[in-house]
Amino acid sequence: MEYIIIMICLIITLIVLKIVFGYNKKQIKQIAENAELDKIGSKYPENIEMCKAYLKMLKNESVIIEEDKNAKNSLYIAISNKIIIADVKNSFTRIQTIAHECLHSIQDRNILLFNFIYSNIYLLYFLLISILAIFNVLPSKMLFLVILMIGGVVNYVVRSYLENDAMIKARFLAKEYMESQRISIQEEIDKMIEGFDKLNTMGIKSVNYVLLCNRVIEWIIFCMICMIR
Repeated sequence: MEYIIIMICLIITLIVLKIVFGYNKKQIKQIAENAELDKIGSKYPENIEMCKAYLKMLKNESVIIEEDKNAKNSLYIAISNKIIIADVKNSFTRIQTIAHECLHSIQDRNILLFNFIYSNIYLLYFLLISILAIFNVLPSKMLFLVILMIGGVVNYVVRSYLENDAMIKARFLAKEYMESQRISIQEEIDKMIEGFDKLNTMGIKSVNYVLLCNRVIEWIIFCMICMIR
């Protein structure tokens, strides 16, 4: 019975947070699709060249850069000090996205490494206790659920800090980059920044919601397993 109550509370929490954060994936996609801004963004150098320019601006040129056309999302891997750029060539958002990943590379390395290691440990813990619960060999399931939830909150806090920091600063770094390149007139740059601001207004809230949502869904899944077994 207690697992049902916890599940109901978690589901209600997700619904309330979705309303509060105004999460709307379709709307974010619509904002990111802007033919006029895509045309302006297409004038700028290729992704890897742009990434190198950002890293030079940030005085951090030791980062390995790799472009993966099969990747859906760009990311910075702290453990290997590598930036992987997804296939974002045709979207104006690439100018801010690449800036975002470059900014990750200069964040506090201790926090970056902690996030990388802790995230993997947390995932392994979730998988392990779920498997043990499925085979009904996990004692004190409620205790392991509490530990999972505490661990998930820690994971969310650290990850959200890193993402928020990079997302907020990326807009300013992208603006500085575009102005230094002298490719676009100021009016075009202002239009690009306006597009970034619209995207960030929805995007920052959405990223925080999705990060927390992923943790809550894991807790719900574990509750379901415990309830069944």
